[in-house]
Amino acid sequence: MHGSVSGRPIMAALGLFSRRWILRIIWELRDQCVGFRDLQSRCDQMSPDTLSKRLKELKEAEIVHQNMEGCWELTPLGKELKPALQALSRWSDEWVDQLKTR
Repeated sequence: MHGSVSGRPIMAALGLFSRRWILRIIWELRDQCVGFRDLQSRCDQMSPDTLSKRLKELKEAEIVHQNMEGCWELTPLGKELKPALQALSRWSDEWVDQLKTR
C-alpha cells in the first residue's frame, strides 16, 4: 500500500492526509466542483505547482477527479470523507469554544 510501510490502510490514509494542503483541498471540494484557479484562491494562493502536485496525489488515490468541464470534484470515494470532516469541524468549533473560556 502506497505511503505505508506496515501495509495498514489507516497509516496510508494518515500519511496522505498529513501532506500539506491535502485536507484543505478536500475541504474546499466538499460541496461543489471547483476550477483550478478558484481552488488555488480558496487555498490561500498556494503555488500552482504545489496545487498540481497535490491534485495529482489525490487523483491517484481516487479521492478527486477532473470532470468534463475541467473542474475538480470529489469522487464517490472522496465524498465518503465528508461525514468525517464535518465531525472534525464540529469538534474543532467546540475545542476553540473551550479554549476561549479558560
